[in-house]
Amino acid sequence: MKHNKQFMVNLLLGFASLLLFSKCTPSENNHSPDISFSISFSESQSTESLDGRVLLLLAKNDKEEPRFQISDGPKSQLIFGIDVDGLKPGEKAIVDANVFGYPINSLKEIPAGDYFVQAVFNKYETFNLSTGHSVKLPPDKGEGQKWNIKPGNLFSTPQKISFDPGKSQTFEIELNNEIPPIEPPKDTKYIKHIKIKSEMLSKFWGRDMYLGAHILLPEGFDEHPEAKYPLAIMHGHFPSDFGGFRTTPPDPDLKPEFSARFGLEGYNKIVQQEEYNFYKQWTGPDFPRVIAIEIQHPTPYYDDSYAVNSANMGPYGDALTYELIPYIEEKFRGLGEGWSRFVYGGSTGGWEALAVQVFYPDEYNGCIAACPDPIDFQAYTVVNIYEDKNAYYLDSDFKRTKRPGHRDSLGHISSTLEDSNHRELAMGTKGRSGDQWDIWQAVYSPMGEDGYPKPIWDKLTGEIDHEVADYWKENYDLTYIMQRDWETLGPKLKGKLNIYCGDMDNYYLNNAVYITEKFLESTTNPYYEGEVDYGDRAEHCWNGDHKHPNAISRLRYHQMFIPKFVDRIMKTAPAGADLTSWKY
Repeated sequence: MKHNKQFMVNLLLGFASLLLFSKCTPSENNHSPDISFSISFSESQSTESLDGRVLLLLAKNDKEEPRFQISDGPKSQLIFGIDVDGLKPGEKAIVDANVFGYPINSLKEIPAGDYFVQAVFNKYETFNLSTGHSVKLPPDKGEGQKWNIKPGNLFSTPQKISFDPGKSQTFEIELNNEIPPIEPPKDTKYIKHIKIKSEMLSKFWGRDMYLGAHILLPEGFDEHPEAKYPLAIMHGHFPSDFGGFRTTPPDPDLKPEFSARFGLEGYNKIVQQEEYNFYKQWTGPDFPRVIAIEIQHPTPYYDDSYAVNSANMGPYGDALTYELIPYIEEKFRGLGEGWSRFVYGGSTGGWEALAVQVFYPDEYNGCIAACPDPIDFQAYTVVNIYEDKNAYYLDSDFKRTKRPGHRDSLGHISSTLEDSNHRELAMGTKGRSGDQWDIWQAVYSPMGEDGYPKPIWDKLTGEIDHEVADYWKENYDLTYIMQRDWETLGPKLKGKLNIYCGDMDNYYLNNAVYITEKFLESTTNPYYEGEVDYGDRAEHCWNGDHKHPNAISRLRYHQMFIPKFVDRIMKTAPAGADLTSWKY
């Protein structure tokens, strides 16, 4: 009986608590606050309707404009984006709580406080492809496919606001500025710049498309008109000019800057000194006389095409190999044959160097691939796209463990794969972010029915499409392709393959190199006769230099690799080859 009374007391107390909780909880009919940003442009910015991506940016600080503070790392500020088609002058583009953002998914989740807010309009244009598809994409405007500095894009002056997700608020933003054109670099005695229309690419894209290059001429070029030169081709991200070459000593008034990446004070002065050192070496009596080039091949998807043919971007591999390079060799007296060409690069450039050597084995006489982007898709950074189910989380019945995206030399994680992909998703749908994961997809994927790249995985959830993965394997998995075709490829690649990577690469790119090395070391008929090497605790982008820190060796690609290339030429050139006119 005593127990029954206590039971009734507990029951009544529980019921009273439930009533109290119900009164304190908003009912389903209560309306959550309306939060939105209304973004527009006036006729003074454009009298025409515009297509593109409207980006809203919020930052807790004003150290830089918000458009320059979006990243994968922990210091990233906020970005939200919506697609607009035919937005008229004065018409409002509304970013509200339903719009996806990064690193916070919704406006309603942003903590209350003061923020610096800015908007950017990344303009799209319509491309009528030779496949019959019409797609809307951001054309490159000479900036290397970067939405926050792209000439012609509209942006607003940053303003400070007080934001409270618990209140209904609407903020008006006018896109009152336009990013100005970029001044092209000027020719100098040693560095020349060229740009040509590509007939191959123009046919694919349905409009005039161009390729460019920065050419570093050898010392004595004008004094030796009879000389014809080997060609050293450095692949990599969009270069605004030929990098790492300076004809004057470091600026004595240059204010030292700290490099957070390398932990070095005055790294900008170190860079200038290395650039000047290279100039002195290049023009000195002992450096090989070759032509060195850096290529410009931005696409509507990225700052770089990855130098291969693809379903979504057309025949960039053929255009570079059979249009641009022969043009350069004819104009600047190159030897013009495969035995006299060499490719090298790091990261993106590392993948490209290996890829063009594999896909065009007779056109190049060696490659050096430093810290290459994933060269085996069993290790697509930390994802096996053939076996894993999800790119963002480890396969598990119950546990949600995120896959890492970026680490330092001690293994400390600063971002995940989901972070990187969600940032890109906020920047652009249909693979139009202009960033890393989207360009890999644009290069490797088949074209979807809508004319855009078919996703390798769901950008929001990370669920992998294994049919797309199979297409990647057959067409762009470099290790698999070499293994599949070694009987015919092997004799053409013998002695030409050199791969270097740090064993603590920030993006886990060494994982794929291990798989590639295992295959290469197993080769017979012939043995590959190249080199694969690793830097102990070296981060991205180690290039084979065991004597100097990464901060220095990354500035010495030309000095390190061109002499090696010339040594190979002297050993492998065919009978009757010109090995003398350029040896002065």
